[in-house]
Amino acid sequence: MLSVILPRFYLTRPITTMSSNRPALTVEQIALQEARKLKKAKQTLAQVSENPMAKILKREWYRIDSPSTAHHQSVKVLTWNLLAQCLVRRELFPTSDCLKAGQREHMIYKEVVACKADILCLQEVDRLEKLLPILEKAGYSHRYACGPGKKHGCLIAYNRDLYEDVGEHTIYYDEQEIRSGDEEFFRRGSSFRTKNIGHLVSLKSTQGDVGLIVATTHLFWHPKYTYERARQAGILKREVIKFRDSENHSDWPCIIAGDFNFTPDDPAYSLAVGDQLLPAQLEQLKASYVVHASIDQSLAIGIPQNEDENEETTDSDRVIVNARPAKSSDGLLTSEELVTLFTETGPPLRSMCDVGLRLYKESLPQPPENAARITTFGDRVPLEAHRKGAHEPQWTSYTYYWQNSIDYVFVADPSGVQSTAVALLSPPNTSDLEPGIPRQGVSGSDHVSLCTEIVFVRR
Repeated sequence: MLSVILPRFYLTRPITTMSSNRPALTVEQIALQEARKLKKAKQTLAQVSENPMAKILKREWYRIDSPSTAHHQSVKVLTWNLLAQCLVRRELFPTSDCLKAGQREHMIYKEVVACKADILCLQEVDRLEKLLPILEKAGYSHRYACGPGKKHGCLIAYNRDLYEDVGEHTIYYDEQEIRSGDEEFFRRGSSFRTKNIGHLVSLKSTQGDVGLIVATTHLFWHPKYTYERARQAGILKREVIKFRDSENHSDWPCIIAGDFNFTPDDPAYSLAVGDQLLPAQLEQLKASYVVHASIDQSLAIGIPQNEDENEETTDSDRVIVNARPAKSSDGLLTSEELVTLFTETGPPLRSMCDVGLRLYKESLPQPPENAARITTFGDRVPLEAHRKGAHEPQWTSYTYYWQNSIDYVFVADPSGVQSTAVALLSPPNTSDLEPGIPRQGVSGSDHVSLCTEIVFVRR
C-alpha cells in the first residue's frame, strides 16, 4: 500500500496559550485569526494584481492525474531568477522596454505571489527594502544570503502558517574542499573563485513532525567553465544531504531549486540526474580544465581586476581568458572523481519539470499532435530516448542575445520515498518571449519562473 509524506496538512491546530496568564484560545478564536490572515494575504494579492504596471503573461496550469496521489495534499514550489537591478545594462537587453526598477518591479511582485506557492526560491534578489514588505503582507517569512561582496543574493521564503524555520546554512563554494591533501587550493580543486553560494533552510511543518530541506542556488555563469559548475553542483548535493542528516532529518525530502546555468545536455545535468557522461560531454569537461587568475595569483600580475567576470554578460560564446591549463597539482577532479562526488551522497536528483511535463504529455488524449503542441528542450536539442532532460521547458531564460533552459526544481528523495509532480505552471511559447524579456505585459525578469506541485510517495 502506498502512503504519502505530506509536507503540509489541513488539520485543526492544537489550542495553545500565549502565556501562563492568558486563557487558551477557543477553536472559534483560532478560526477567526486564520480568516484574518487569509483576508490580508488576498488583499495583498489584489493590490499587486490591480496595479496597471503589474500585467504579466497569463500561463495555465498543467494538472496530472495520478490514481495514487490525486487526493493528497502537496507542496507548491516556485523558483525564479528575478534579474537583480544592479546587474541591468541597456546593452544586455536592447529590446526591453522595462529596464528601470519602477517599470518592472510590479510585474515581479505579481509573479512572485500570484501562484500562491508554499515555498519560494529566488535568485538575484536585491532591493530587499521593496520586496520584503510584499512577501510579509502575503504571509511569507524568509531567509536571505549572498556571496562575499555581491550586491544580490539568494532568498528562500515560506508560508509561515505552514512551516517554521528550524535550521539554516550557507554554502560558500569557493571555500569548499572536495579531496584530501596538504595544500588548501589542492583540497578545494577549484578553477575559478566565483563568489557563488548555495542557501539552505530546514522547514518543519507547523502541524506535524514532517518537513523539508529547501536549497536554492545560483551557479557560476560563464558558459566555458563547465568543470566549475559541475564542481559547484556536486558540492551543493553533498552539502544538502549532509545538512539534512546533521539536523536528524534523514527522512525529509530535499528540494534543490534555482538558476544552475547549465542546460539539460550539459555534463553537470547528467551527473546530477544519474545519466552516464557521453563522449562529447567528456570533451566539454576537458576543455574547461583550467585555473583562473582568481585562483593562481601569479597569473594576475599586470592584469587589471575585472569584477564583471563574476557576473553575466552578453556574449554566450565568451572565451576563457586570464587562465592557464590545469595541472594535477591543482586538484581539479577527474570525470571519474566527479561521478563519485555526485553518487557518494545517495540516489540521483529528480527534476520535477522533466518528470511533470513528460507525464502531462503522456496523459493527453490522442492524436499525438496534442502532445506535440507542447515544445520542450528535447524538441530543439535531440537527446537519446533513455536520457533525462528532454522534457525540461525549452526556455527558462530568453533575451535578445541568449536563450536557453538553465533553471530547475530538483528533488533528493530520502530512502523509500519517490517524488512526483502532480501539477506545473505551463512554460511560455517562444512567440510569447520574442524578441526577449524583460518586457512589459510579459515578465519583469530575463528568466521564466517555474512553479510545480510535488507529492512525496512512500513505497
